[in-house]
Order: sequence, then structure tokens, then C-alpha cells
Amino acid sequence: MQHGQGDRAARDRAADGPPHAAGRGGARPAPAPAAGGAGHSPPPAARRPRRRGLRLSAAVGAGLLLAGGGVVAVDRLGQDRATLTPPAPAERALAAAEAGRPAALADLAALIGERQQRVRREPADRASWAVLGAALAERAARSGAPGAYTEAERALQRALAQGGTPDVRALTGLAVLAAGRQDWAGAVRWGEAARDRAPGRAAAYRVLLEAYPGTGDAQGADRALERLREVRPGPVAEVAAAWVHRERGWREDAEATVHDAAARAATPAERAAALARAGDLAWERGEAETALARHEAALRAEPEHDGAAAGRARALAGLGRSEEALRAWARARAAAPRPGYAVESGELLLALGRSGEAADHFALARHQAAALARDGVRQELVLGRLEADHGDPAEAVRLLGDEHRRHPGPAAAGALGWALHRAGRSAEALPRLRAAVKDGPNTALPAYRLGMVHLALGEPGAARRQLARALRLAPEFSPLHAERARRELAALGEPPWGPPPA
Repeated sequence: MQHGQGDRAARDRAADGPPHAAGRGGARPAPAPAAGGAGHSPPPAARRPRRRGLRLSAAVGAGLLLAGGGVVAVDRLGQDRATLTPPAPAERALAAAEAGRPAALADLAALIGERQQRVRREPADRASWAVLGAALAERAARSGAPGAYTEAERALQRALAQGGTPDVRALTGLAVLAAGRQDWAGAVRWGEAARDRAPGRAAAYRVLLEAYPGTGDAQGADRALERLREVRPGPVAEVAAAWVHRERGWREDAEATVHDAAARAATPAERAAALARAGDLAWERGEAETALARHEAALRAEPEHDGAAAGRARALAGLGRSEEALRAWARARAAAPRPGYAVESGELLLALGRSGEAADHFALARHQAAALARDGVRQELVLGRLEADHGDPAEAVRLLGDEHRRHPGPAAAGALGWALHRAGRSAEALPRLRAAVKDGPNTALPAYRLGMVHLALGEPGAARRQLARALRLAPEFSPLHAERARRELAALGEPPWGPPPA
């Protein structure tokens, strides 16, 4: 790939240090049970993978019948146009799942209710257990509700317990479940099992595109993206491509692909997913007005989209509309009780001088993280950030050290480096933060963190470069840290003229 080479070269120079060699690839671990599962492992790849289920376009999806535990595509072309009836919500959700597209949350709820009724009537219906479990896993990942992951896992394990060849929908659901729990290695194992069982289905590639970066396998992500574009060209693949480009720091490529995805979206849920990604990218470029417009458009397409609600809150805070931002954060927390949202709203309150309310939000974040942990969802990155900046930095080092050992990559490296700095170990932090700047997305927070570490180590030139770069990338990247970056940069002043001292 030749995308984004200018961005990459600029960041290599910006990291103020020697290139960082990150380990990639390596042998894939043997399949293992899903976290908290009943002991089932992904099956070995079939010698001649067969396609299971149907690959359905939106047009064919309108003719789905939910009958007999399976999906039947009905040929309605011979009927009079006036007699055609629109698909029911459960049919729409099932069609979206078969096509690898996001479903509207209301449609997903209808599909879950329909399949719950069916398995109560027919407890041995393996296909319905697989559809139910996959739908529950999708809802859990999107809602973040405690208990939702365990409910999904029970249904998926029931699907596998029926015996016979594992249903590819159950395998994909277990991959989605593992990714939602941030068990990236498990998501890769289950996702690859689903891909090998049915190479022509898009859903497995979508989850693999999320899971491979978590394990540090950039080449795996490239292969999955290429295959997704072959299997399901269009908005779903382009939204995924935009985030792959973003993770590499290729901002222009990410912007172009997500714009195309939003323009070509076929359903409101698909459009909301593309617009929310577009809003995130605009925010990371420091374009708060554009980010706000895109997130509001995403919410018009799908009012329950928590990512768009959170993006809208960030943009409002960056525009100085703090009270509106706090209401927007409340909307995001209501849509999905993710502890990261409570941390961000708490930091906005802290920046406004409302420390008592901020402490309540930080306590809420810890409570939500504990509830998710009981459901098998890892929260080390969020808790590490909270402890590093607003709690016990030594505990942050412990949490993030474990996370970095499990899933080495720019996000964990940067978070661990910052925790080390906050714990007074800035020299140890420096190489990790350089790696986060060099290998991660081209965003403001890693540059700010690296600048603050250079400042602590008595390196004003490097500190000035990184702090200025953070503010150039996004002037309001954080209610707390952006203001501190401006203060420190002002205190450093302009660089001295002339050659450096001998």
C-alpha cells in the first residue's frame, strides 16, 4: 500500500527518537474456548469451506421469511408491485446480519424477541439459537449494558451444544462477543473459524478488522480489509477501511473513504455508522464545527447511536458550549453505560471547576467498569487512564502493564507510558510514548503526552515541538489537557536563536 506515506514520514520525524520496532505477525495461538464459555473451541478449518446461510442484498432481504428455524429467500419478482409488503423489523435485522451490515437497534430488538419466542417453543432449534446469540452479541457490543454479554454467551453456547457442524452465525457471534469484551486474541480465533467455515460472508471480516489491530497484526488487518472489499464492496467495507487508515495515521485516506461510505449508505443504520466515523475523524483534525454537524446527522439517522452522542458532546465542549456538552454526555451515558463516557464528562466538569460533581462521575466510571468486569468485559485502558490522571498512578501502571503484555500496540503503549510518567518514572515512559506517536493514529493526545514527558526530562526543545504539534492537530483535544498544553508552551517561550550551546 502506498496510502498515507507523507503522513507516516512526518510522524516518524515527529517522534523525537529512533524508529521503534514493533513486533508483528508470529505464530497464531491454538484455538481456545471463548472467555467464560462452556469449553467449546473453534473448529479446525474445513478442507473445502462451504458457504452456510445466504448472502442477501437489501432487495432480497425484503423477501425474507422467518420460518422453520431458517431463512428462506422468496422470489417476489412475479408479484404485482402493489401487493409487496415492506419487511418486518426482525426481517430487516436478519437481512442486515446476513449482508454484514449494521442493523437498527430497534430492528435488532425485534429479531431478538422473535428468536426468544422460537427457542422457547423449540429448544433444540440450533439455527435459532445461533441467530439469537449473534443478535444478542451485536446488541451487547453496541449497548455496553452489563449482563448483556453473559446472556449472549449462553445463547451461543446453546447453539454449539446442539452438536453437528457449528453454525457460522454462532462462530461469528462468539467473535463479536470476544471483541466486545476486548479479548482480541479470542476474537481472532473465533473470527478466523467463522471465516474458514464460510469465506463469502462479510460479518467475519468486519470483526477481524477490529480484532487484528488489538493483537498487533497489521498485515492480518490488511488481508481482512482486502477480502471484505471483495466479498461486500460498498459502505460497510469503506467504513472499515477508513478506520484502518486512521489507525495508521493516514488522515486524508480515512476522510476520503468515510465520505464515500456516507454518500453510498443504503440504510439509516449504515448511514449513521459512516457519519459517526466521519465526525470522529473531523474532531481529531480539530474541526469541531464539522464534527458537530456530522454527529448530529448521525443521530438523526439513528437516535440511539451512543458513539454519535459522545462525539456530539466532545464537539460541543470544544466549541465552549459546556452546558450543552454536559447534557449531551448524559444522553451518551443513557444510550450506553460505558465508563469512558463518565470519565470524559467528569474531566469536563473538572475543567469547569466543579470538582465535587467530577468526583461523582469518576465514581460512576469505576462502578460501571466493575459491572462490566463481572460480565467479562476488560476495562484496563479506561481504568488505567482514570487512575493515572485522577487516582493512583501506581495502580494505573499495574493495570496497563497487564494490558500491554496481553495486547501490545500503540494504544496500550501510550497509556502505559503516560501512567509511568504520572508515577514519576518518566525515563521509562519515553520509549513507549515515542512508539505510540510513531505507530499509532496521527492524533493530538499521544503528542501531548510525549511533550509532557520531554518537559519532565528537561528537554525543552522536544517538549515544545510535541506540545505545539498536539495543539496544531486539535486545539481543543481535551478540556483539561489542551489548556495545560497551552500554559506549558507559553512558559517555554520561543526557541533561542543561534546554534545550540557546545
